[in-house]
Amino acid sequence: MLVKLSSSALKQTRWYEYAVRFGLGGFATVLAGVLGSRFGPSVGGLFLALPAIFCASATLVESHQRHAKEKAGLSGRRRGQQAAALDAAGAGLGSIGLAAFAAVFCALVWTTAIGAFVAAILAWAAVSVFAWWLRRKLRIVSRKPHRSASTPSAKASPFAKP
Repeated sequence: MLVKLSSSALKQTRWYEYAVRFGLGGFATVLAGVLGSRFGPSVGGLFLALPAIFCASATLVESHQRHAKEKAGLSGRRRGQQAAALDAAGAGLGSIGLAAFAAVFCALVWTTAIGAFVAAILAWAAVSVFAWWLRRKLRIVSRKPHRSASTPSAKASPFAKP
């Protein structure tokens, strides 16, 4: 699978979906600011990363996939859930890259801010791509269709439960 940029996704998203993203992201940012002023910037930063973008995006990904399948006359519920789950997996891998970004930036910011920023971006990109590649290599996919206990071949199997 190649990572690519597609502008067609911009045409599929309606204006109110952008408004929902902006509204939820703004609310999460304000909430993180309040928590940051109350408990410190470290706590506020923790609450800023996930809800500001991911939650709104996951619901929109699920909705778009479900509507696309329903438009074709199929039930899109499962497809929407799978697309949102894949988006969540990507967010998890990206968060590993963000942790690398934070570690490199924190270690180098005392030397030069611009150099620390450049090194942190490179660390983020390298770790994120490596995590994605590693997930693809370690992923175990069953190539055989799952059989239910009611199929004749499953009953004849010596491993089937009586």
